[in-house]
Amino acid sequence: QVQLVESGGGLVQTGGSLRLSCAASGRTFNDYSVGWFRRAPGKEREFVARIGRTATGTYYTDSVKGRFTISRDNAKNTVYLQMNSLKPEDTAVYFCAAKIGPGRSSWEEDYNYWGQGTQVTVSS
Repeated sequence: QVQLVESGGGLVQTGGSLRLSCAASGRTFNDYSVGWFRRAPGKEREFVARIGRTATGTYYTDSVKGRFTISRDNAKNTVYLQMNSLKPEDTAVYFCAAKIGPGRSSWEEDYNYWGQGTQVTVSS
């Protein structure tokens, strides 16, 4: 079992920054890769970014490339999503998820455990 708890969401103006954290517990942290997903109002949940078990293999959806950075601190069992130059279209509930075992994926169906989400609101 893996428990994931997101934090760091909030209200920010266009162009501002936030750093989301995903604290993990319950299983050896580097057993799994981690992804960030988001669900905007009225839309399906979508992939945002992912990072491999050893902090390699980062990948981003096109709309956040150059603005968001995913990282992990295995000593703290935490994955981060640094979000800069935020736009109103980034407004969503952000979820982190863990994928057990080898390989990386941008598909939510491949992830085994999910956090409860944290709200990010970007005002125009």
